[in-house]
Amino acid sequence: MSLPTLTALSPLDGRYAAKLSALRPIMSEHGYMHRRVQVEVAWFIALSDAGFAEFKPLTTGARAYLLGLVKNFCEADSLAIKEIEKTTNHDVKAVEYWIKSKFEARPELQRAAEFVHFACTSEDINNTSHALQLRSGRDQIVLPSLDRILLKLREMAHVFADTPMLSRTHGQTASPTTVGKEMANVVMRLQTACERIAAVKVMGKMNGAVGNYNAHLSAWPDFDWEAFSRKVVETPEPLGLGLTFQPYSIQIEPHDYMAELFDAMARANTILIDLARDIWGYVSLGYFRQRPRAGEVGSSTMPHKVNPIDFENAEGNLGLANALLRHLSEKLPVSRWQRDLTDSTVLRNMGVALGHATLAYARCSRA
Repeated sequence: MSLPTLTALSPLDGRYAAKLSALRPIMSEHGYMHRRVQVEVAWFIALSDAGFAEFKPLTTGARAYLLGLVKNFCEADSLAIKEIEKTTNHDVKAVEYWIKSKFEARPELQRAAEFVHFACTSEDINNTSHALQLRSGRDQIVLPSLDRILLKLREMAHVFADTPMLSRTHGQTASPTTVGKEMANVVMRLQTACERIAAVKVMGKMNGAVGNYNAHLSAWPDFDWEAFSRKVVETPEPLGLGLTFQPYSIQIEPHDYMAELFDAMARANTILIDLARDIWGYVSLGYFRQRPRAGEVGSSTMPHKVNPIDFENAEGNLGLANALLRHLSEKLPVSRWQRDLTDSTVLRNMGVALGHATLAYARCSRA
């Protein structure tokens, strides 16, 4: 383990850093910057096709170059943006300036440079970037991780369908059941929870400073800006964002879909907490036996022990994830009047919530 990970305040970037390598490019600040660049480029290209005399359609070469900035975006680019931010003290403006810096020696793009970020408020870029992050985190990490747990549980439900087990109600012995049937119970619950996570529509808005297209209409009052914004938001990637259009908002997207998503994730996590505790108990009762792994030490003083650490670790991380997810779902839909900044720092912890959940899912799959 390197010194930076040893001195990290969060175990997600310290002790568990290597276990979250798939999530980090999506939910980190680097991932956030990457999506901001994607949104700015999509908006810029769409403006060139809007029919304005002042901004002619971009050539095929210019479009390919711009999409290449998104496709090839790397950590060095994020560092360059952070360097610009030292001067601007504004992260979104730093992204805008970085994109414009990439227009040097390209006269076609230089002539249109002031259309980068045209009529956008920072939140037009931020809310859609957060949406792209969450959609990727859900579809590429969360749901596949839960599917692996479901696959294991289904397998156990079939393999142990006829394996008898004495039930316990109120902690006391009760009527018989089978191991497979108890696993099937969890499969049904978790499958429903996964369907609810997948069903959440990830939304984005691009309607200006307080949601009324004020700057847009000042520039071109006869243009259908709502239809244009809807097209950018809903057109599939890479030319659009492939999100669900949010037609009404204040300066910020209201975050109701985020609350719905985080609540759905928390419900799945609660089911897994229930499972982890039950399996822990079944191990203690002797229904399940744990296999020691080569080189592992079960106890510093009692070498015969094999502790149920995977389920304990999962339970702890699921609890941390849910604490964050519930705060996110309770806080984010609340904003003073048309805008306050209390959501900004909170939103930066979405990756922390997903990180703890991802660790827990891996432990459940491993066990």
